[in-house]
Amino acid sequence: QVQLVESGGGLVQAGGSLRLSCEASGLTFSSYAMGWFRQAPGKEREFVGRISSSGGYRYYADSVKGRFTMSRDSARNAVYLQMNSLKPEDTAVYYCAATSTICGSVERVYDYWGQGTQVTVSS
Repeated sequence: QVQLVESGGGLVQAGGSLRLSCEASGLTFSSYAMGWFRQAPGKEREFVGRISSSGGYRYYADSVKGRFTMSRDSARNAVYLQMNSLKPEDTAVYYCAATSTICGSVERVYDYWGQGTQVTVSS
């Protein structure tokens, strides 16, 4: 079955960096666009960024643009989220997701989801 497994979360001070990884199995990775979402305590899950199946197109939420960068490695069936200049408001559980249909920013287009990894940014 399809599995998406996130890793790399943790506790970091404001201004620091973290790199999240998401390893995919059970699917043809090169056929899927990938997205990152996050959910802060007491808030709805929100879009962070997406990357096309080829890796040639990336789009980010305004709140992370210029600080976060997505990449993917087809050899490893993995997608990454490099997070720099972290802020306390970036604290959330981060989820990766895969879609075979459209590379979009809304949850409903994504077919598969990981379990999430916690990112905590202290002030």
